[in-house]
Amino acid sequence: MSVQYGIWNQDGRPVDSDRVAKARAQLAPHGPDDWGSYQSGNISILYHALHTTKESRREKQPHATSSGRVITWDGRLDNRDQLIPDCGGVLTAVATDVEVVAAAYQLWGTHCFAKLIGDWAVSIWDPADRSLILAKDPIGTRHLHYLLDKNEVTWSTTLDALLLLSEKSFQLEEEYIAGWFSCFPAAHLTPYVGMHSVPPSSFLLIRAQNRSIRKYWDFDPDRRILCRTDAEYEEQFRNVFTESVRRRLRSDSPVLAELSGGMDSSSIVCVADRIIVSGAAETPRLDTISYYDDSEPNWNERPYFMKIEQGRGRAGCHIDVGSKNCLPFDFEREGFAVSPGSQAGRNQAAKQFEAYVASQRNSVVLSGVGGDEVAGGVPTPTPELQDLLVRARLKALARKLKAWSLDKRKPWFFLLAEAVRDFLPQFLLDPPKHKRIPSWLNSEFIKRHRAVLSGYEKRLRLVGPPPSFQHSLITLDVLRRQLACSILPASIAYEKCYPYLDRDFLEFLYAIPREQLVRPGHRRSLMRRALVGIVPDEILNRRRKAFVARGPLAAVSAGWATLIEAKHGLLNHSLGIIDTNLLTDELRKAEKGAGVPIVPLMRTICIEAWLRTATSAGVLRGETRRFSFPAS
Repeated sequence: MSVQYGIWNQDGRPVDSDRVAKARAQLAPHGPDDWGSYQSGNISILYHALHTTKESRREKQPHATSSGRVITWDGRLDNRDQLIPDCGGVLTAVATDVEVVAAAYQLWGTHCFAKLIGDWAVSIWDPADRSLILAKDPIGTRHLHYLLDKNEVTWSTTLDALLLLSEKSFQLEEEYIAGWFSCFPAAHLTPYVGMHSVPPSSFLLIRAQNRSIRKYWDFDPDRRILCRTDAEYEEQFRNVFTESVRRRLRSDSPVLAELSGGMDSSSIVCVADRIIVSGAAETPRLDTISYYDDSEPNWNERPYFMKIEQGRGRAGCHIDVGSKNCLPFDFEREGFAVSPGSQAGRNQAAKQFEAYVASQRNSVVLSGVGGDEVAGGVPTPTPELQDLLVRARLKALARKLKAWSLDKRKPWFFLLAEAVRDFLPQFLLDPPKHKRIPSWLNSEFIKRHRAVLSGYEKRLRLVGPPPSFQHSLITLDVLRRQLACSILPASIAYEKCYPYLDRDFLEFLYAIPREQLVRPGHRRSLMRRALVGIVPDEILNRRRKAFVARGPLAAVSAGWATLIEAKHGLLNHSLGIIDTNLLTDELRKAEKGAGVPIVPLMRTICIEAWLRTATSAGVLRGETRRFSFPAS
């Protein structure tokens, strides 16, 4: 992705030229193709480009408009062909994306953000009224971080640049760490107190000492798509999913797709191949990359991704992740890991990935993240039953309870109780097993962050949007938080795209009846029906991928062995996050084969590894809660 960095000294001080030079050095690896700058007294803006489209190669950013505004855009504008004629005839078909955005802002102001479909982050400096706007797309696929001091505003699309150039110490943001133990931290948080991210579907407006965050768009709970037959739903699904994939093939260099052998990634590759063959894609070629582990008896993906390769007549890159060199944490890592989510950025698998991307000159990587969550991968009847319940459609509710009871082999009253519990206050309920707070966390830490550790859970509302729609937004919020933690490495430049998180695709899925997505005995019902003849039957009809049982346990054992051998205590303990004695008890249970919460254990070790690399890099000073950065 292209990157930007800005400094605004609100007290009128000129921007330090040495700091700007350091910022250029930090940004260059992320945007190696071109660069530009804007400098005017007490404000400086830098832009480093990663060109992915033919239009981007003609861009000059930061982009100065005729009205004097300065716009810096990192993104892919998917509906540019619709926006260009709507901008009053001031643009031609060959306009760059940033020119389209500038014209849209000139015409509609901040209301234009709701009209911009794609993956993007933008900053707009207006010297006339001394205001700065930072905005991000509705899904949050791009990052935009900011730091507000008394007399200075800094912002950047990369967190490492913002941190290392701030030349000040930071306190550890405990809520961010607590978020890692539940699922993911809130999307507006970073690991550092005072440093934030622009929330998805929102913009930050800064004018003098006035600062406000406003939401500019959200999904419409009243939108409904009702078709007469299943075939009509299937056709619409194919159309909107194909368009989502096509948008992400808008690249004048080869595109790389992650291919796991599951339905999500396989569908992306198969649909992309059809688009390319038809001549409707801009990319010249689609490459694939797949991961396997022959030592894992419950995870044999090779036959499936090789089936896709056989069908397309071209093998991709295969990476063995069975080696301990591919663990998701590295206690010996050189340099600074900016967050727990970036800790695994230089393991052996990551290095092989980067080498392949460089050899194939891929600047865009397609990911299947989100498919399982939004397209009915979890075969639960609960949202559909809740819709019928709140609408008092009791006969239909009884029929569905009977059908799902037979499919799930559970009593109907058990399914009804599951549907009702989401409307009850959380304090009345025991959390499900996978959402329980880890037993080894420090009791005071739990008291301070109980709501976060419970996953920001809220009960469903009986009035307002349908429960299935509420569930969809809750799921999307988790995906947004996951994307906020996904930090691309600086060692190689590329942008990551998510076809299942396309705004138009999500709007379609949220507007159709829930029974189209999931039916008794048929998870992903609509997706399977719509892609017959496009995706091989072996993929469409395969069983749900098994959970990898041995791999995580091996990773926990290896990570814990490293900690045991260490001569000093755990930073997690000294910072008051965990209780080492309780953690040791839990790991002893794991050694004896007892059931333990693997994901929280893995994350505990990842956080510890991140804290240690930060310490060794001079980022964490001793065992205090303060972070400081050495002079460059």
